[in-house]
Amino acid sequence: MNEAIGQIKQAFTAAGIPELPAHAYQQFQTYLELLVRWNQRISLTAVREPEQIISRHFVESAFAAHHLPKDIRTLLDYGSGAGLPGIPIAICLPGTMVTLAEAHGKKAAFLQEALRVLGLKGEVYDGRVEAMPDQLRFDAVTMRAVEKMGLAIPVAVSRVKRYLLLFTTEQSAPAFREATPDLEWLKPVPLPNTTQMILAIGQRV
Repeated sequence: MNEAIGQIKQAFTAAGIPELPAHAYQQFQTYLELLVRWNQRISLTAVREPEQIISRHFVESAFAAHHLPKDIRTLLDYGSGAGLPGIPIAICLPGTMVTLAEAHGKKAAFLQEALRVLGLKGEVYDGRVEAMPDQLRFDAVTMRAVEKMGLAIPVAVSRVKRYLLLFTTEQSAPAFREATPDLEWLKPVPLPNTTQMILAIGQRV
C-alpha cells in the first residue's frame, strides 16, 4: 500500500470515520499531491506538511461528510479556497453534487484542475456567493475558515434549503446562533484532532 494512502486510512480510522472504497483513498492521495504541488506557487493553505494536511484538513472534512444527513443531493462549499471541505465531501459522498464557490481566480483555477484530475461530480463557481443567481439554493451549505464569517453567514443562510454546516468554536457558536433565527441548531460535534473546534449544524425550520 502507498505510504500516503496508509496514513490517510489510519488517520480516518482513528477519527472514527467509516471505511471508504479503495478508490476514494486513491483520490485523497492524488488530491494531497495536487495541494502540495500547487501550494508551492500560490497560497492555498497555511498548512504545508502532508502529514498535517491529512490530520487536520482531510480528517475534519471527511468527518463532516460522515455527519451530513444522508439525503443531501446538492451542497455549496462557501469560500472553498483549497477545496476544503468541499472536495473531501465530494470524494466521500459521490452521489452529492458539490459546488465550490471561490472568488479568488488562482484558487478557482486550482479547484477546476482538482475536479478534473480527481474525476469528481462537481463544479466551480468563480465569484462571490452574493453574485450567484437568486434562484440558486442548495440542500446544504458548508463554511470553513471563511473570512468575516459573521458577515458571510446571512448570505450563506439565503442559499440554504435545509442545512448549514459551520466549522467553528464553542465560543463563537452563540453569536452564530443568534444571527440565524431561521435555523434550529443541532447538538454540536467536537472535531477530531482539535481542542476547541466544533462542527455546528443548523437545520432550516
